[in-house]
Amino acid sequence: MMREDVNENRRQLLKWLAGSPTLACVGLPLFSAPQTVRRYAGKGDGLIASPEDAINVFDFERIAESVLPPAHWGYMATGTDNDATIQANRDGFLKWRLRPRRLVDVSKIDMSVDVLGKRWPTPIVIAPTSSNLAFHPDGEIAVALAAKAKKHLQVLSNVASTSIEDVNAARGEPVWFQLYPIASWDVTKSVVSRAEKAGCPAIVLTVDLFGGSNRETLKRFAMKDTRDCTACHSDERQHTPNYDGLERPANDTYQTTLTWDFARRLRDSTSMKVLIKGIVTPEDAALAAENGIDGIIVSNHGGRAEASRRATIECLPEVLDAVSGRIPVLIDSGFRRGTDFFTALALGATAVCIGRPYLWGLASFGQAGVEAVLDILREELQLVMMQSGTRSIPEITPKNIVAVV
Repeated sequence: MMREDVNENRRQLLKWLAGSPTLACVGLPLFSAPQTVRRYAGKGDGLIASPEDAINVFDFERIAESVLPPAHWGYMATGTDNDATIQANRDGFLKWRLRPRRLVDVSKIDMSVDVLGKRWPTPIVIAPTSSNLAFHPDGEIAVALAAKAKKHLQVLSNVASTSIEDVNAARGEPVWFQLYPIASWDVTKSVVSRAEKAGCPAIVLTVDLFGGSNRETLKRFAMKDTRDCTACHSDERQHTPNYDGLERPANDTYQTTLTWDFARRLRDSTSMKVLIKGIVTPEDAALAAENGIDGIIVSNHGGRAEASRRATIECLPEVLDAVSGRIPVLIDSGFRRGTDFFTALALGATAVCIGRPYLWGLASFGQAGVEAVLDILREELQLVMMQSGTRSIPEITPKNIVAVV
């Protein structure tokens, strides 16, 4: 292949990635993560050789970066502009401190929570992420099997590389379904009806990516990728199974004219609970409650949506004040430690969603990696609860934290 052709292919790759929530090469068996990991183990680089060796979830991040093709890692790692919102999500937790309590019997810890009428043994939720086959050959199935083994609530992206029916079968019960609406209501309604027919109890309308985002880290890593990806970036390979049989318009993933009218129309078109993901202001939170939305997920898409440079944990208190307990409020973006989860729960969040950490585990060791990430986060949260003298989630209140002045 001539150098000019390679450069043109790369330009087309970058153009396509910048405008899409999905990642190409999603169906290709590019590597076997466990075998690749072994190449890096025991060479003095400090990378773990098995899930059991991990001390925290960041150990999986290093493995994921080592084993993934550059463009795939860039897609997973990228934020918006210079990734300042990713950093803000982490820095936001430093604005609160914990207030441990002593002489409390914490021999029994109950981490269960009620989310929209169903009891879950943990407040840690698996957030929707697209194109999991780009990170491991088992993709979303491995994630669903881990969710089943550890009994976590799971939300599936509508642009996942695996169908809702197959994920539900692997999970053993219907998951929640995320929706990126498109301009065609007929296509959107068909996808919603498919999720409802599959038994999904809730749909998560995601509203924080309209207009796209400037993902500089993705672009830089994609330029380092020497593979010829044109074959799997064709229309045929950009496969999103949940749209099979539908005439989805080209380049019509996001509806820039989306308004609260659409949210009400969606609400009235389904018996599923409807949540909105991407709310970060009290004004929009109040409108969600007033428009009959069943729940909110405070989210900036892990720092890859708007370049707000503001942490979701900072947005949470005012969103909670705006809804005044009328609907449940979940949160995601930047959660990596048990102390992070504890802070959000103390502020009043119903549950907390994670994205990148379980993808790190998936890329590293498949299902076993996802399970290990979930185990670590649950163990860390339990430890913080014990240190704080809180024996159940309802006992975690604003009195357990203090804002830094």
